[in-house]
This record gives sequence, structure tokens and C-alpha cells, in this order.
Amino acid sequence: MEQFNPTLITFIFYIIAMVGIGLYAYKATSDFSDYILGGRSLGSFVTALSAGASDMSGWLLMGLPGAIYLSGLSEAWIAIGLIIGAWLNWLLVAGRLRVHTEVQHNALTLPDYFTSRFADHKKILRITSAMIILIFFAIYCASGMVAGARLFESIFGMSYQTALWISAIATISYVCIGGFLAISWTDTFQAGLMIFALLLTPVITFLSIGDTTQVMTLLETARPAAFDMFSNLSIVAILSLMAWGLGYFGQPHILVRFMAADSVKSIPAARRIGMTWMILCLGGAVGAGFFGIPYFAQHPELAGAVTQNPETVFMELTKILFNPWIAGIILAAILAAVMSTLSCQLLVCSSTLTEDFYKTFLRKNASQKELVWVGRLMVLAIAVLAIILAGNPESKVLGLVSYAWAGFGAAFGPLIILSLFWKRMTLNGALAGMITGAVVVILWKNLFAETGIYEIIPGFILAWAVIILVSLMGKVPGREVTDRFEEADRLYHEQK
Repeated sequence: MEQFNPTLITFIFYIIAMVGIGLYAYKATSDFSDYILGGRSLGSFVTALSAGASDMSGWLLMGLPGAIYLSGLSEAWIAIGLIIGAWLNWLLVAGRLRVHTEVQHNALTLPDYFTSRFADHKKILRITSAMIILIFFAIYCASGMVAGARLFESIFGMSYQTALWISAIATISYVCIGGFLAISWTDTFQAGLMIFALLLTPVITFLSIGDTTQVMTLLETARPAAFDMFSNLSIVAILSLMAWGLGYFGQPHILVRFMAADSVKSIPAARRIGMTWMILCLGGAVGAGFFGIPYFAQHPELAGAVTQNPETVFMELTKILFNPWIAGIILAAILAAVMSTLSCQLLVCSSTLTEDFYKTFLRKNASQKELVWVGRLMVLAIAVLAIILAGNPESKVLGLVSYAWAGFGAAFGPLIILSLFWKRMTLNGALAGMITGAVVVILWKNLFAETGIYEIIPGFILAWAVIILVSLMGKVPGREVTDRFEEADRLYHEQK
């Protein structure tokens, strides 16, 4: 245990630094808008890196390297799909959503935006979308809790349950204290830590094996099909892996970053920064898993933990190859990835419960200070639920993430895109599409998983089709709806 003391000290300093940022952000948080959107004040650099860090959870340093280690480059289709989807999301959605949410009565949450965009006076859209957010984010937050627990469990040899609570408390503390600004500022720091770790680890792993010839020989012996991107994959399987990219259009914790940008003019620079960061990070994650194959083939006596759980490959390489002080910094990057995504998800859930339920139905005249404190209590409530869901030590990070990612992508993706581009879309179309996407994902996951088709594909396609059909079958939206849409569209083209 003594050899891990430097790592433990690094982790303690890291967590103290994150909580310190939370305390600093606390002073800058004066009302509920500050707490959940940072007062729409993020510049392009913070917008880009906080969006990237909140997107790339523990999945980036655990799930993806583990999948590559197990199956070779055939799993890299996920990364390719994500890059395409993220780029299109920045290009098509980011700027428009920033303007539309402001024009739509300064909407602070997605349910808030849907309610105003379609003049939903009965608040059916608000309730339905808020429920979908809470259901799938409970699963998503659980994946973050599992990743954090695996990290502490692997590094410090503690029990899964103890690790679960420690990692959860570390994240909850700064979210409760500082809200959106704390998350955005810590995400920017965490994004830098993540890219440092992901670029350094595969390079050192490669160099530790020997020369290129040795790497190739070991790969051909251990995983003959590791280089084959089409190994054991049908067209359906490749499309299912790439379909992860469709999920970007509906992820509330990423979309909220666009809503918080200081202006539309910040978006192009943010897109360039964000995509560069993302491509480098995904490349590093693939590299870590890929070079882990020949490394552990060369050192089978060290491969016990990775054989038992491939998702620990990045952690094991780091512990073996680096000085404990450097290892502590690199392993803190996994904690950074977990904390950055989990913190944003907790805040989105909190804002949904506070803005879309508490303020709307219970306390319409609640003060700003009251809403901020209710928001903090909601963070705690959602976190406890996620801890309960993550209580099973057999939970796999990638499996939990894929389900929640599909749920949001199918329920909200078509709805977001069409609401920003199609004036003719109706309230009934929006509601029918949203429900269709969510229900199809749940049914497909439980009834048709053996087809091998990722549930986001049927969910996204059917939701898109239902929105268009139901909208065209209904009456044309009233002037209240179309006038605001046209105003937002005009402002977007003027400002970009």
C-alpha cells in the first residue's frame, strides 16, 4: 500500500483544488440563472473544453480502451461515429440553440425551451421531457459512479462500496457549492489533464515494448485480427457502432454548454478547439487500448487485472509504467473525466427538478436564493439515487452509457434538430416524437437486443418520422409560435 502514497497525495490535492474552484464559483453565483447556466457568460475556450470534458466521461479512459484491448481496432468505429456526430452538432445545433433558447423567454433548461418553442400552455412537453431526463440521467449518473468506484477500487485496493461513496462525495461537493460556473471552470482544467494523460500513456506504452517490429510481432501473436477494422463485423454492426454519433444531438449535458455561450460569434472558435481536443483524446484512448495488447502479451504476469476486467487497461498501464507521482497525475485524469461528466449530469437533473417541477408547480414565486438552495438539495437527491443504481459491482461502464446515450439521442435528437430548422413543427408532433424515441429505445433494448442493432438507430429514425407525420397531420402552428421562430432565425443569421 505504501507505494501508492504519492498517488493518494496527488488525488487529495486534486480533489481539494476542485472544491476550491467550487468555493470561488460560489461567490460568483447570485441567482438561479448563474447556478445552472453561468449567466450565459462562457467564452469560446471554456465552452469548447467544458463541452468536451462533460461529454467524455470515464467511458473515454475506461470503456473505450477496454473495448479496443478486447477486440482490436474494430471497436474504433465508435470513435469515428462520435467525431462525425460531434462536428455536426457544433455546426448545425450549437449557434442556433444559443439564440433560440434566449428568444424563447430566456429558457434555462431543455424542457423550458420546448415549452416556450411550442407554446405549451398545459406544460405537457415540460413534464414529459423532464421525466425522460430524470430516467435516463439516473442511468447515466450511475455509469459515472461505477467508473469512479472502479478507479478508487483499482488504485487503492478498497472495497467497491467504499470506493463508490468516496468518488461520489468528491463530485457532489463542488457541484453543490459552485453550480454551473464551478463545473465549467473545473471542466476546462480537467480537459487539459485528460489530453495530457491520453497522449502520454500510449506513447510510453509503445516505447516500453521495444521497436515497431516487436510491437507488430506481439500483436500478430496475441490478437491476429487487431488491425482489421472489419474483423467479425457486419454492415449492421459497423452502422451500430457509428450510430453513437447520432446521440450528440440530444444530450442535455452537452447542449446546455451551447446555451451558456456568451454569443453566437464564440461558437466557430469553440468548434475548432473542441474538435481538435476530441480527436486527440479519442486517438489517445484507442492507442492506449491497442498498445495494451502487445504490452500485456509481453508481460503476461502483469495481465491479471486486465484479463479480469479489460476496462482497467488504462489504469493498469499507468500504474506499471510511470513513477507513482506521475501516475497519480495521470490517474487523476480518469477522476477528472468521471467528475466532469457526472457533475454536469447532476446539475442538469437538479435544474430540471428545480425549474421544471418545483418552480413550475409548487413555488411559482420562489426567490432566486430559494431556487439555488433547492437546486443544491436536488443534486444530493439525484446523486443518492445514482449511487443506489451503481451499487452492483458487476456493472460495466460502457453498457450503462450506451443505454442512456441512446435514450437521449432518440428522444431529444430529432426534436432538437427539427425545432431549430422547421417552422411547421407542432406541439403534438414534438410530444409524439419525444415519446416514440424514448419508448422505442427501451423496448428495443429489452426485446430486440439480439439483432445487434444499436437501439438509437430505430429510436432516432422512428422519432424523426413521427414528428414530421404528426406535425403535417395537425394544424399549422399559431402566429405566437412562428413569429418567435422567425425572430430567432433572423437573429442567428445576423449574429453569426
